[in-house]
Order: sequence, then structure tokens, then C-alpha cells
Amino acid sequence: MDVLFIGGTGIISSACAPLAIERGMNLFLLNRGESHRPTPKGATVLRGDIRDKASVEAALGDRTFDAVVDWIAFTPEHIETDLQLFAGRTKQYVFISSASAYQTPPVSLPVTESTPLNNPFWEYSRNKIACEERLTRAYRESKFPITIVRPSHTYDQTLLPMSGGYTVVDRMRKGKKVIVHGDGSSLWVLTHHRDFAKGLVGLLGNSHAIGETFQITSDELLTWNQIFELVADAAGTTADIVHVPSEVIAQYDPEWGAGLLGDKMHSMVFDNSKIKRTVPDFNAATPFSRGVREILAWYDADPARQVVNETLNATMDAIIAAHEAAWE
Repeated sequence: MDVLFIGGTGIISSACAPLAIERGMNLFLLNRGESHRPTPKGATVLRGDIRDKASVEAALGDRTFDAVVDWIAFTPEHIETDLQLFAGRTKQYVFISSASAYQTPPVSLPVTESTPLNNPFWEYSRNKIACEERLTRAYRESKFPITIVRPSHTYDQTLLPMSGGYTVVDRMRKGKKVIVHGDGSSLWVLTHHRDFAKGLVGLLGNSHAIGETFQITSDELLTWNQIFELVADAAGTTADIVHVPSEVIAQYDPEWGAGLLGDKMHSMVFDNSKIKRTVPDFNAATPFSRGVREILAWYDADPARQVVNETLNATMDAIIAAHEAAWE
């Protein structure tokens, strides 16, 4: 199989690329060559900027593909470019959407692929919904061979799960208080990128995937309190948690708040039976208790990675001080 990844060196795709090669696929990566992650051995790099249609046409030449995966399409305009570039050039087009596109807050759990798409809180999610709607129309009207994939919170060794990343770990190690939204009891799912890769690669060239949508996540459920405690344990310390309503956090930091109100403040439980039926060897085998140790080992291996955002630090201090003063 000839497979093209648009991107291919991001957090999720960096595990999918080597697995695709391992399984005998002839992998091409279309990118600008600016990632800090290495290109997997065996992949062919095509230099082009997907935001510049002419540069992509020059990079692709007359090549055709069995599957194309766009990891970096975020708006309907991006989809229009892809439709122009790949209609008649691929047997399968895989769009990486987002589980944050689902109804927020969810009316019922677990979430399935048929759960309505509606997120009034987060523009990122609304754009993903619009992308899905455009692709569905292309499939219905012209049989453009789509597969839609909805990852949830997927991580690699470089990505801590909470807003602020290493800044939060630094606070934990210094004995400072850290913020968990709400009361910390909402349920969340964290998926290791190597686990996600087994599902995604299993869909490539799979005739049962054409015209279909799949969510690919772990089945492990964790509260946000547990997530912070697991991070603290891996960092060799404890978490002094202060619970703050998401709405209050949003007043201090709208960007942080948007990710909470539009996604993380609500419990999410996913039914993965569809991907398991279609890709029988898919299983999420990495518990976060093990994955988080990979993350902390990566940060601790190089002090240059331990970046602390002092602006965010000051915001967290202000939120905690105001919240605790209100309870005095």
C-alpha cells in the first residue's frame, strides 16, 4: 500500500508512521520539514506546504495513493483544498477529527459514534464538526472515499495531560498548590499514542472503513484528581490540590477556560466496540500509571525541556488566592 500522511511527525502521528512502515506500507510524509521529531526510518519525505496548494501539487507530481491521512486539517477551508488535491488521487481519505466535537455536555454515556455533534463552547470543536459535515456531503454527492477518526485526549512522552504542562509539575515539586477544575471527580480518558496507532493503521486500506466514523480511545477511566495524583507520584512528590470551578478559571484565562468548558469539565466515557469490530487486534494496553512515567522520564532527561510559564504561574497564584479568600 502507498500511504500519504499530511504531517506525520506530531504527537499522535509519530506513533502511527513507524507502525505503518513496520506493517509493510510504503509511507510518504508531506510536510515542511520543521518538526523537532525525527522522520521515521523508511518513510519518503515530500517537501510541501499543505496551506500552499501549488507547492503540494509540485511535491506530489502524478503519484496516487491507497490512503491519505490528513493530521492537520482544522477548518472547512482546509478540507476544500484536500478535496481539490485528492479527488481521484486516493482510494481512502482519512480525516482526523476530535472527540471534543461530541455533544457537550453529553446527555448520555457512554459516547458512541452516533452521539450528536454539538459543542457550543469551543470554536476548535465547531470547526471540526464543519469539516466532518463537508466531507460527509462529498461522500454522499461524489463518493469521495472518506473515513473519519475521532481521537480523544491522546498523549506521547512529551505531553502532560493538564493545562500548563511542566509548569504544574514544577509547582508540585516546589510544594505549591495546583488547580484541578471542578471537584476533580469528573471522568476522563487518556490514550497512549502507540495504542491509538494500532487502531488507526488498522483502518488504512480497510474496505469496512469507507464512509464510516470511528472513535479510538483507551477504556481506562480516571478522575482528574487521580490524574494529578498519578503525575505527582511519577514526579516523586504529592499534589496539593485546590478545586476551582471551570467558570472561574475561564474568567482569569479565557484560553485555558475554553478547553475546560468545551471539553475537560465534563465526564467522558467512550464505547470502543466499533473500532474493535473493524480492527480486531486493536487494544489499548498502556495504563496512564505507566505512560506518565515515560513522560516524567522524558522531562527529567533534559533540564531544557522543563519549561516553566511564569505568566501562567502568576495566574494560577492569583486564582488560588482569590478562591481561598472567598472561602475564608
